[in-house]
Amino acid sequence: MDYAQALWLYLILLFGIIVVPGMDMFFVLANALTRGRRAGFAAVAGIMLGGAVHTLFGALAVGVLTQLPTTIFQAMILIGAAYMAWIGYTLLRSTITVDSIGSATTRSDWVAFRQGLVTCLLNPKAYLFVLAVFPQFMRPEYGPIWSQALIMGLMTVAMQLLIYGGLALAASRGRDALVGHPEVTVWIGRGACALFVAAALFTAWHGLTQHVGP
Repeated sequence: MDYAQALWLYLILLFGIIVVPGMDMFFVLANALTRGRRAGFAAVAGIMLGGAVHTLFGALAVGVLTQLPTTIFQAMILIGAAYMAWIGYTLLRSTITVDSIGSATTRSDWVAFRQGLVTCLLNPKAYLFVLAVFPQFMRPEYGPIWSQALIMGLMTVAMQLLIYGGLALAASRGRDALVGHPEVTVWIGRGACALFVAAALFTAWHGLTQHVGP
């Protein structure tokens, strides 16, 4: 397999991992539905930065991560699960409503960006993806690792922008139908809470039962 074929295959795998609903997608949708387009895209920007960090992490970790003791990897997974559960808890405690179009403030956009970054960085699915895929596509015969990481990083953030940005735009346009119906958004928040908690439980179980490393 030459380098061009490897990049096409990576692109397909990348699309598959991003388009599957997960904590990043839920976070973008929650912000776009409840705070509008700006907050939705602020969340996307944070997640894109997190995706770039994951790529850097993958470049540094090729040939190393799989040698880590199982307990260290499990700790990484459990931290992500705990963070998902915490997001679900905060959604349950809050009464999410769509107050008015364009109500997002600069501070709320910054919070959405920051939390989007943290959400992405603690996303267990991303670490599993790095462990499973990166060693297959970052190879010495393809050239310097840093140049491969740069190309894969650009592909990653572009795919995140395409998928999550599209979702944020579609969800923010759907806010008009929710204005004046706060009970709908309350149930959206509770549904998102259930998704986060369920994902946290599954992730914790997977992290405790999956053997990674020597």
